[in-house]
Amino acid sequence: MKTNTLKRFVALLCSGLIFFSCKKDGGIFYQKGIITIENVLDSKPLVESGTFRGEGTPPVIFPGQSVSFSFSAAKNQHVTFASMYGWSNDLFFAPGNPGIALYKDDGTPVTGDVSSQVKLWDNGTRVNQVPGKNVMHPGQAESAPKQIKEVKGMDDYGNAYLPASSLMKVSLAYNGNSMFTLTIMNNSGGTANETPFSPGVWAISYVAGGNALLAEPVFAEGAITANGLTNIAESGDNSVLSNYLADHTGIFTPLSPVLVVIYKGDENPIYKTGEKDRGEGLRELAQKGNAEVLANSLKAKRGVKEVYILKEPATTILLPRMNNAAGGKVSQQISIAQGEKIAIATMYGFSNDWFFATEDDYMKADMKEIRKGDLSSTIGLYDNGTAINQFPGAGVTQANLAGTPLQESIPIQPVLNPNEFTTLPEINKIIRVTLE
Repeated sequence: MKTNTLKRFVALLCSGLIFFSCKKDGGIFYQKGIITIENVLDSKPLVESGTFRGEGTPPVIFPGQSVSFSFSAAKNQHVTFASMYGWSNDLFFAPGNPGIALYKDDGTPVTGDVSSQVKLWDNGTRVNQVPGKNVMHPGQAESAPKQIKEVKGMDDYGNAYLPASSLMKVSLAYNGNSMFTLTIMNNSGGTANETPFSPGVWAISYVAGGNALLAEPVFAEGAITANGLTNIAESGDNSVLSNYLADHTGIFTPLSPVLVVIYKGDENPIYKTGEKDRGEGLRELAQKGNAEVLANSLKAKRGVKEVYILKEPATTILLPRMNNAAGGKVSQQISIAQGEKIAIATMYGFSNDWFFATEDDYMKADMKEIRKGDLSSTIGLYDNGTAINQFPGAGVTQANLAGTPLQESIPIQPVLNPNEFTTLPEINKIIRVTLE
């Protein structure tokens, strides 16, 4: 190429049409730009929710009958539910908030009879009649809705009630690998408060920093009823509250500090699908979000030019979007020579050993193949194969939920979607990577 032609080519390359600034150092052209990684997940506060109902017609749970449902849960998580005291105007059974504890302080699962944690509540929307099969529905409305309150032996109208635990037996069974089954038995037959139970709802909140993200998903004591609870309390219709809970159920996960590597070579230096973990620190990143070990290993590798660990200043991790607030975001100015490539890795925080990473050789920075803008389509989600998987965000052995991973040793593979636990959003709706 003639000298003048070469100069014109370089001038074009470094013009405003190219997203990197270009410089020449010792005869090698390199580019400067900014890589940004964001957690763009529109997170949900409930990890699981659902409904239950009797098997007959109508689908109520009569005295002597029971109903069960199963779920996963981690330490500090609770299960809650609600079901109508059928022969009342607007009373319902539910545990006190935040729900029934599922693990003891030493981390062992709670099993057996937990009926003592269930209470009887007045929804505050109807004048209570004498409870029994002769109750007229819906009955007289309160002049103004009252606050939800516990019925402790007698309601505001002088009607007497046995303790909820004498009418409803609730028990927990542990199925292993963070999975429980809760059974509700109607024990009210032959008592002064015999009643069927209506179809109901149940829910489990995510826990972050030891706190439930939605600690009162069904009701709040001392507040006015909301979100469809009245439909259950007055008529046993669980559809409205079920829809509300479903809208608040989904995925929540932070991303760990992000590892960014600039390298030259034919293979991604972080991992390779189909191979087992190399023992270079990816396990520590995938299980615990610790990128330091892998960063130190990469710095010693041939062909690796730069290694960065990007941490969100306030939290170190990248939180998802919550309550209309933006998710976590980190950026780094980088410099890339011709033929060099970029790779990233970050933990799917609420998992046992899942990690997001650049798919092999996608994020090239070759002078002939410059890509700019949104590169999220180059990111995959992988199972590191070093820890037994559990429900993401509800696993008792997940390190970021105060657990100790149960080790395994299988090849690194993409995470299936849907998988055996849940359906995840598309990757570009969880993590966004841009190069400008």
